[in-house]
Amino acid sequence: MDTRDTIPPITEDDIAQFLVNTPDFFERHAELLASVQLTSPHGQRAVSLQERQAELLREKIRHLELKAAEMIRHGQENVQIAHRLHRWTRGLLLVSAPAERPLAIVRGLEAEFQVPQAAMKVWGVAEAWADQPFAQGASADARAFATSLTVPYCGANPGLEAARWLADPQAAASLALVPLRLEAGQPAFGLLVLGASDPRRFSADMGTDFLERIGELASAALSPLLPA
Repeated sequence: MDTRDTIPPITEDDIAQFLVNTPDFFERHAELLASVQLTSPHGQRAVSLQERQAELLREKIRHLELKAAEMIRHGQENVQIAHRLHRWTRGLLLVSAPAERPLAIVRGLEAEFQVPQAAMKVWGVAEAWADQPFAQGASADARAFATSLTVPYCGANPGLEAARWLADPQAAASLALVPLRLEAGQPAFGLLVLGASDPRRFSADMGTDFLERIGELASAALSPLLPA
């Protein structure tokens, strides 16, 4: 009986498993390492195993360097955002007159964060502020829409009423709509509108954590306008 008919052929997996289970194989046959030739990823030339390993290591180092550079860039951007947020918040704290704070909020956002357009409406304010421009012009539908937002809306300008509060609504290709409320789950008492001509500035897939913080700070700054 021919044994070749009963013994299965050796596969690449068998060889790989043997080398894994026999770590001292190349110590006993070191000359094989020098004779192994591989194809370089940077051309069709053959290189030694050691040279190929060196290429792989250099490539890994390059990817790590790129990742580190990206992390540094993001860190620098976060520091800049923190500085801008600090200046904006400080500016609000320096505004002692409650009626001046809505304008300080939108002008500060435009200046510190290079927002092309910003506007705001506040409702349910105390009687002393009911005649102010910021307390006028928000319909019941706009108020209900603001309350329905559990997180800021970011995306294209669909022609919402709130977009018309901007100085140039037609120029706003993308919007961020930030509801104003003192506590989560409460009805909104206002809506902050940010607009940009760049449709990617406020995209639907962007994170809203930072805008939520803006909304919380703005809401706190506006709290003196509400009835006690």
